[in-house]
Amino acid sequence: MSVIPDLRPSPIAGAWYAGNPDVLRKQVNDYLDEAVLPPLQGEVLGVIAPHAGHRYSGRTAGHAFRAVRGASFDLVVIASPMHAFHPASLLTSSHAAYATPLGAVEIDQAALKTFAQKYADSTGLPLTSISRDPEHSLEIELPFLQCALVNAFQLLPLMVRTHDARNLKQIGLCLADTIRDHNVLLVASTDLSHFYPEPLANELDRKIMDQFETFSPEGVLHADASGKGFACGAGAVAVILWAAQELGAQRVQNLHHSTSADETGDTSSVVGYGAAVILK
Repeated sequence: MSVIPDLRPSPIAGAWYAGNPDVLRKQVNDYLDEAVLPPLQGEVLGVIAPHAGHRYSGRTAGHAFRAVRGASFDLVVIASPMHAFHPASLLTSSHAAYATPLGAVEIDQAALKTFAQKYADSTGLPLTSISRDPEHSLEIELPFLQCALVNAFQLLPLMVRTHDARNLKQIGLCLADTIRDHNVLLVASTDLSHFYPEPLANELDRKIMDQFETFSPEGVLHADASGKGFACGAGAVAVILWAAQELGAQRVQNLHHSTSADETGDTSSVVGYGAAVILK
């Protein structure tokens, strides 16, 4: 077995999800087992999944990744927010792979280089590489992918900080142009409303999930910017939706919604979680 020398160390294993690989694998597989999906009308090209600690959003995430359980992809693109401040609009990892308790997930350096060049040519902006980042929202999806998919896969990780619609669309189009000849899964990582009473949170979440299902990246961005709905990864969702449209996807189907109150029992201040699937 080859050893990958340059691993991004996990800052969240053992806290946001189980650090013991056997425990983690069982918990994730339980979430996948429990998820019951409606009939899906088409081929799955992508998913939208939450990114809180598995204790809180794992049940909803299980619905997103149940849609690809048993599938095989050579490349997975994960677009997430970058919660910490950074002056760059778009970031990626400078490491060779992400470490999780279930093993290393290698980054597809060739695809990343191709994307970076297309993005720079198109926008004049760089794709900024960072090391040892603290971002949880990208990594949190990896154990679900490692359990759901039947093969090892490579990763194209993108952390989105810009909220500019024109820039986000260019990211999506450059991404589609990079990956159109790959056997690829797109993943958008986002949580929904934060710290509202549960009845209001449910209404806000419904409005932005309606924009998911309308397949409207512009609508997602507008709902988030106007306060009609909230998604901390609205930019990441928009990127994935624009890329998916360019790759021929035709619809988005919502699969599940929950809030942190389902786990804590506290309905006074909740975080919302949604799962959806992008179909071709």
